[in-house]
This record gives sequence, C-alpha cells and structure tokens, in this order.
Amino acid sequence: MTIAAAAVLFLLLFVLLRALLRAGWGRSDRRRRLNVHRQPYWTRLAERVLSRFDKPYRHVTDLLSAAGWKMETPSFTVLSMLLGLAGAAAGVVLFRSFRPVLLLTAMLALIPYCLLRFRLLNRQMASRLDFLPALEWFYQCYLVTGRRQIRAALQRTVEEGRLSGEIQAVFDQLYRHLSVKGDDEGSLRRFALAVGHVWAEYFVNMLGVALSEGNDISDNLKELIQDMRKSRMDDQAERHRLLEIRLANFSPLLFLAIFLTVNFRMSPEDSFRYYVADPVGRGMLLNALALIFVSLLMGLYLSRRKL
Repeated sequence: MTIAAAAVLFLLLFVLLRALLRAGWGRSDRRRRLNVHRQPYWTRLAERVLSRFDKPYRHVTDLLSAAGWKMETPSFTVLSMLLGLAGAAAGVVLFRSFRPVLLLTAMLALIPYCLLRFRLLNRQMASRLDFLPALEWFYQCYLVTGRRQIRAALQRTVEEGRLSGEIQAVFDQLYRHLSVKGDDEGSLRRFALAVGHVWAEYFVNMLGVALSEGNDISDNLKELIQDMRKSRMDDQAERHRLLEIRLANFSPLLFLAIFLTVNFRMSPEDSFRYYVADPVGRGMLLNALALIFVSLLMGLYLSRRKL
C-alpha cells in the first residue's frame, strides 16, 4: 500500500513538474521570439559603457567586421578581461610576485586581439591575390548595370559566384552592409581594411564618391585596373616578404617546444623538477614566453607596415 501511494505521488509530481517545465519553456520561447532582434541587457549595457571610448571601440568593431568574426565588441572585450583576470590569478598562484602577475595578465588579455589580428592578416593575404580579378569582374558588372548603380553592380558581382575564396566573402559583406546598415562610410572603411591593400583604399574612395554624388567612375576604375596590372609583380614580392615575416615570428616558439620536448624525453624527472617545480625554472619559461609574445607583436606590427 505504501509503495503504491509513493508511486502515485511520484507520478503526480512528475506530471506537475512536466507541466510547469512546458509552461515555462513555452513562455520563454514566446519571449525569445518577441525579442529576437533585441540584444541582451548586459550587451546593451556594455555597449553604452564602451561607446564612451569612441576610438578604441570603433577600432575593435572595424577589426571584428573586417576579419569576418561574428563576435560582438562587448563580448570580445569581456573575453579579454576574463582572460586577463585568469592570467592574474595564475600569476598569483604560481609566482606570487608583481612582475610575473603583470606579464601573465598582459599576455592572456592580449591573446584575443592577437588572434583577431592574425585572422585579419590571413584574410588580407588571401584577398589581395584575388583582388585584381574581382575588380575586373566588378568593372564589367558596373558597365552592364548602367554605370550609375553601385549597389546593383555589387549585387551582380556577388550573385554571379565568379569570385573565389576570401574575396567573395569580402565583397558579399560589403554588399550586405551597404544594403542594410546605412553606414556607407563605415562599410567602405571595413572593406578596405579586410583587403588590406592601398588599391582597395583607392577603390573605396571611388565608391564613396559614386554613392554620395552619383558620378560615373568607369574611367577611374579602368585606370585603377591598369595600374594594378602593372604592379602585379611587386605585389607578389611583397607577399613573399610577408610570408618570411610570419615564418620568423613562429620559429622561436617552435625552437622552445623542441628544446623542452628533448629535455623531457631525455630526463623527465629532472626536467619536471627544474622547469615546473622550481620557481626559478618557471620564471625562466615565463620570460621566454614573454619574449616570444613580444616577437609575435613585432611581427604583427611589421606585417601591418608591409600591408
């Protein structure tokens, strides 16, 4: 009798809990549908706070858009802050001195920005190879659409599907932003940043004039294409120099990994005692990682200068 009563009670509780969960889920789903275009409260709050720092906020926003990342600027900032706090906590636990804590905080907080820069650099190196064929195809579409409709020419350029690789995504992003966002200047600026070439800056200047004044830029586009054809060999040499810079950036990290691997394979106990258990060994590894991190930052800076 007791078992039967317990079973009935359990069944009633199960039915009640299921009904409550379904009601709560349905209410949450309706609220989500109503607020589908509404950002979360913390995101709007972070945007209001970060918008006070106009120049850094716009810089990070442009980088995220140009690199093709879906992450929003507030989320990116919060991620960097959390990694910085994790670095500070790790420094306090492992070293318990000010300089290692500062180094770990700075390195971990800058990791998202460095990854973003590397992603943008990869996109720029891939886009600049196909920028001339893409510009030639856009020029043909511009002539076909009547020499006045920039958005129509961009739409035809994208929808034909004749562009390859990253440049297709870059042109598609430019067309969507010009059609939806309404910020022509910002959209053109991010397009030039995504391509990362001086020719792209000339191109967006022409598009800006055509969008604002409605001028015919066919002659300017033709001259730009001719100049780009003449400088094709210089662009190839510049790309090779960029590849050399990237190889030089990652070689110290590779050598450190080989050095540690050899030491741990030959003498695991002594290597663990010196590099992990001993504070002096941990400090040496931290200094090596800090120098490698600085070399990566210098490589990013030199790559930006070359681009």
